[in-house]
Amino acid sequence: QVQLEESGGGLVQAGGSLRLSCAASGRTFSSYAMGWFRQAPGKEREFVSAISWSGGSTYYADSVKGRFTISRDNAKNTVYLQMNSLKPEDTAVYYCAAATQLDAINARLVRRGAEYDYWGQGTQVTVSS
Repeated sequence: QVQLEESGGGLVQAGGSLRLSCAASGRTFSSYAMGWFRQAPGKEREFVSAISWSGGSTYYADSVKGRFTISRDNAKNTVYLQMNSLKPEDTAVYYCAAATQLDAINARLVRRGAEYDYWGQGTQVTVSS
């Protein structure tokens, strides 16, 4: 079992920054990949970013590449999403997720929500124009 809790969401003006955190508990954090997804009102959930168990590989959606940075601190059981140059279209509920059954990751697999078996409750990010 893995429990995930996101924090760091809020209201920010366009061009601003936020850092999301996701604290994990339960299964050994350093043994599985982590991802961030988001869901805007009336839209489907979409992949944002993912990171391998070691942090050595990172993946981003084209819409956030160059603006967002994912990282993890295995000593603190926490994954982060640094979001810079925020745009109104980044407004969404952001979810972190754990892929504990994924033995090997690649750019295709990490984008699939079905590969993640534990999800947090989400944190709201609102970007005003």
